[in-house]
Amino acid sequence: MARGIEGNEISTPKPTLKKSSSSQSSSKNQRSILGFFSKQASGTPKPTFNQPKNATASQLTPAPSSDVIAPSSPIEAVVKAASGKNKENGLPSPSSSSQPNQGADDAAEIDGVNVNSPSRKAKKSINYAETDDEEDVLKPADTNKPQRRPSKRRKVSVEDSDDEFGFDEATQAAMDEADIDDFVAPDESDEEISVPHKRKRLMQKTLQNKSASPPPKVRQPSEDDFDMDIDMTTNSTDQWKYDPNDTEVHQPRPTQAKKPSTAKQAKPKAHTTEPEKRHAWLANPLDADRYPPDHPDYDPRTLYIPPNSMAQLSAFEQQYWTIKSKFMDTIVFFKKGKFYELYEQDATVGHQQFDLKLTDRVNMRMVGVPESSLDMWANQFVAKGHKIARVDQLENALSKEMRERDEKKSNVPKKKGEIIRRELAAVLTSGTLVDGGMLQDDMSTYCVAIKETERDGLPVFGIAFVDAATAQFQLSEFVDDVDMTKFETFVAQIRPGELLVEKSCISARALRILKNNTTPTTLWNYLKPGKEFWAADIACREIDASGYFVSKDSDGDSTDAWPAVLREAKDKDLIMSALGALVQYLRVLKIERDLVSLGNFTWYDPIQKSSSLVLDGQSLINLEIFANTFDGGQEGTLFTMLNRCITPFGKRMLRQWICHPLADAHKINARLDAVDALLADSSLTNSFTASLSRLPDLERLLSRVHAGRLKAQDFVKVLDGFEQIEYTMSLLGKFSGGDGLIGQLISSMPDMGPKLKEWKNAFDRNTATTEGVLVPEPGVESDYDESQETINDIEQSLQTLLKGVRKDLGSPAICFRDSGKEIYQVEVPIKFTKGVPKNWDQMSATKAVKRYYSPELRKLVRKLQEAQETHSQIVKEVAGRFYARFDEEYSMWLSAVKIVAHLDCLISLAQASGSLGLPSCRPTFVNDERTVVEFEELRHPCMLTNVADFIPNDIRLGGDAPNIDLLTGANAAGKSTVLRMTCIAVILAQIGCHLPCTSARLTPVDRIMSRLGAFDNIFAAQSTFFVELTETKKILSEATSRSLVILDELGRGTSSYDGVAVAQAVLHDVATRIGCVGFFATHYHSLAAEFCQHPEIRCCRMAIDVDAAERRVTFLYRLEDGVAEGSFGMHCAAMCGIPAKVIERAEVAAREWEHTSRLKGSLDKAREACYVPLGMQSDVSWLLKEGKEDEVENRALEVLRKAIATL
Repeated sequence: MARGIEGNEISTPKPTLKKSSSSQSSSKNQRSILGFFSKQASGTPKPTFNQPKNATASQLTPAPSSDVIAPSSPIEAVVKAASGKNKENGLPSPSSSSQPNQGADDAAEIDGVNVNSPSRKAKKSINYAETDDEEDVLKPADTNKPQRRPSKRRKVSVEDSDDEFGFDEATQAAMDEADIDDFVAPDESDEEISVPHKRKRLMQKTLQNKSASPPPKVRQPSEDDFDMDIDMTTNSTDQWKYDPNDTEVHQPRPTQAKKPSTAKQAKPKAHTTEPEKRHAWLANPLDADRYPPDHPDYDPRTLYIPPNSMAQLSAFEQQYWTIKSKFMDTIVFFKKGKFYELYEQDATVGHQQFDLKLTDRVNMRMVGVPESSLDMWANQFVAKGHKIARVDQLENALSKEMRERDEKKSNVPKKKGEIIRRELAAVLTSGTLVDGGMLQDDMSTYCVAIKETERDGLPVFGIAFVDAATAQFQLSEFVDDVDMTKFETFVAQIRPGELLVEKSCISARALRILKNNTTPTTLWNYLKPGKEFWAADIACREIDASGYFVSKDSDGDSTDAWPAVLREAKDKDLIMSALGALVQYLRVLKIERDLVSLGNFTWYDPIQKSSSLVLDGQSLINLEIFANTFDGGQEGTLFTMLNRCITPFGKRMLRQWICHPLADAHKINARLDAVDALLADSSLTNSFTASLSRLPDLERLLSRVHAGRLKAQDFVKVLDGFEQIEYTMSLLGKFSGGDGLIGQLISSMPDMGPKLKEWKNAFDRNTATTEGVLVPEPGVESDYDESQETINDIEQSLQTLLKGVRKDLGSPAICFRDSGKEIYQVEVPIKFTKGVPKNWDQMSATKAVKRYYSPELRKLVRKLQEAQETHSQIVKEVAGRFYARFDEEYSMWLSAVKIVAHLDCLISLAQASGSLGLPSCRPTFVNDERTVVEFEELRHPCMLTNVADFIPNDIRLGGDAPNIDLLTGANAAGKSTVLRMTCIAVILAQIGCHLPCTSARLTPVDRIMSRLGAFDNIFAAQSTFFVELTETKKILSEATSRSLVILDELGRGTSSYDGVAVAQAVLHDVATRIGCVGFFATHYHSLAAEFCQHPEIRCCRMAIDVDAAERRVTFLYRLEDGVAEGSFGMHCAAMCGIPAKVIERAEVAAREWEHTSRLKGSLDKAREACYVPLGMQSDVSWLLKEGKEDEVENRALEVLRKAIATL
């Protein structure tokens, strides 16, 4: 084995040697070392493999080579290799001059052997040009002209491009195999490899003809091949002979100084030098406005290239930099033939981050990936946080030639150095992906534009955001409070994947909320005010002028054609400005028309006070609704527990249900009735699940149909999906017509049968599925039928021509043969070639056959190729017409999808309810004047799968019991679990799900507010105590008597004195003035003594068993009435392994200095007399103030009267 270039193992063929007699191995064939290094005469014949037995290894073994297989038509390849100049760099193409006697050798090779076998050729220079000549597959070869074997760089290019890939050896092999792995090379592969000179291997016929010829002289290497200093006067072995009589000390022969090389130093390869060293405008960049990087208005997304510098670039480089200079922050995938290539800085990113093989393209460093694997590589780049721009070819070589011919007929001047046309097709970002193959999951990913201003000292927001995969636009405008509660809730609900904010026009507080509630992969785009972040009037004009919405009754420039929601928003400046920024950004990404023209606009209210249970952003985080606090994942969350949906669009709807649980008892009960019906009769669930479990994401595919940008296979999936829905709804027909929610949904399903019937025979679905082409049935599309008939006529003419050739040459074995792009060659057996006319052009040959083009055949093939090219354009037009025709019924299709999603969510709730185990029950909702939340033997719904022996507890808040439970207990006794469990149960009940308890009775809650855990915000300069009070302030200002509030260890972020004071004041205000239900968990036991007589506060604790001697606490996790004896922090410290000496000293300090214990003792002594709590004293004092009595609410007065009655 010999090792070829780039480490590819190749076998070295052994030459066929004929046995020679001993006389042939005589001294006449011996060569002295002088003869070996002497130059060969110009007339010396080439060596053959008929060498004597004592020939040297270098004479017998061909040099290793990694060349690819030569083209099937070597003669034509030579003609192609000899033509023109490089159109991209303006340099001459490599010469194709021949050497003496080479034509004869080549002729012998063609006549006698299979020219498709691998050949070994000398390495030749590379031409990177995009040349039309390489696509002229029908050009005849001059068989009388002596030619040499074609360079592998001159092989026939790929089908749809005239681009020639001047890669190195390893990348050339990757291009032939279209294998991704060949582009990934180890680091050491970047080392330069010395390529040996290659010898032409003579063919078998030549060996046979020259077997009797004398051994030729070996070619003597030139001075360029060797740099050796050899003494020709004596034999080199003489200096090592030993002569005992010779006493003279021999000195080493001085070496001659090497002559300085006169050869020009090779130009360094592009991938070995940084782009900044080759281009001054990259070393000192300016943006499009010519601002330097240190300028405050510098835009790193653009690059200014001086006109003089641009003019010095080749045509291809100009084409690339014209696009790239506008997307400097984006990785540009540039289409070249069957590959997408990355250049310069983008190539560096691809090499360093993804280990793609780095090589050259003209004067640019380059990496490449095959076209077939673009989605896979684009996914990887997007996952790393990069933006991706895809530049596609608008034509191939044939269509380019047809276009130039038409322009010539129209007297359109041809541009100098014109190459294949390319343009930006799309820009992909993580927040605007539309292709289903690139989307990571079924959940929505939003691109959000935010406009902020201030009105009367309060922040006002206008927000527009879009789920690009479904083309669903949502608009929102609201006045927020100082703490931006609504804005924080919005961000927590939506979790933006990409943000568009107005540069220098958004407050620091809003930025902090965004950064604290978004992931590290979220893309941030700061748009220039006015120019990129449009004002409201500019946005209205642009939307109107672009003609996104055109109705039959309008002229295309009236807002009457706008969707109803957009017409309502037209007068809201903040919303229109945000929408303008979003539309402008989508326009840059080349997808704005596809999305906006669908007209899918709705309003969005982050806090729907009138119709839903409000879960603010902090509660979504504290209660672990969508992400746990452990690792940010979904394990153990409420969404994971409820999500049993089988359709992607059902999962997205369920998420919205969880964000906005119902607040209307009638709607909740209707949903619960549907869940009960599904649990009672599983036939509907079974039929629905069995039929629609493999339904594609029709909601996303509908938006792709509207855009006309989906594969034929996906269109078949859309039709099959809706046909499956139609069939499933017919199975569920027995449930329709009822008064229940399920019956209403099934009855409201639109009748899709007539429309689907039209598509039954519109095109061949098997062909669309297997070949990805929409082939209309005959009579459906007239232009398609005419084009196909033209192709059939030409193919029939070709068959007629073939029959005539068979008759003329007298051989039925003559047939058509395709060789690469040289299609329909007439293949003639060797023994019948004598009758071939002189005007036929030989294209290729083997031992057994020769292949020709006749003049008539050449014209027919050319005509066929042009007809096929025209037909391919008609096929695209037909597909576009199919999509547009289907999109006419978009409202009907979307309505069907929404109904299926609704049913899917109901079935998911039913399955979640059935998985709760026993006991479980349906919650009962009441509309009592007093808020009530009562659960018996309640277990935490999200822990049922992980904790088999969860200890249930009874919860009684409001109604006949006090509204607030003052909860005390030891550390880790389960207080926080009880708080979260109660909130989760209320959310589940109002979504419409059963609960894991024996009974549940509650009034609809309008809001859940929480203050849990200890968190600080270092970047906002907010301490733990500051964050606690900020969240508490929201509760005091926004909670109502129908709210559920949980406060956990308020006041622990400061000193005991301040903490107790704050906790006592807050608890009194919540219980007396607000009147909400909830829990107040604390370790301040003095609060229990302070509020033990309050009519709206009940003292309860978590039961434990204490072993004082062992300092061991057994947690019973039972909620019971009473006040905990203490927090037992020392016992917990002992259980955690703190040294006993430290714990004993801590106990002494606690007994001496614990303020709350002394305070509790003083309160007990005061109660022996007549103690009036401070809160009651404060209320009475407030009432006695002149002019303040009207500010006291009736509820506070009623509570005060009850409190006084207990004294």
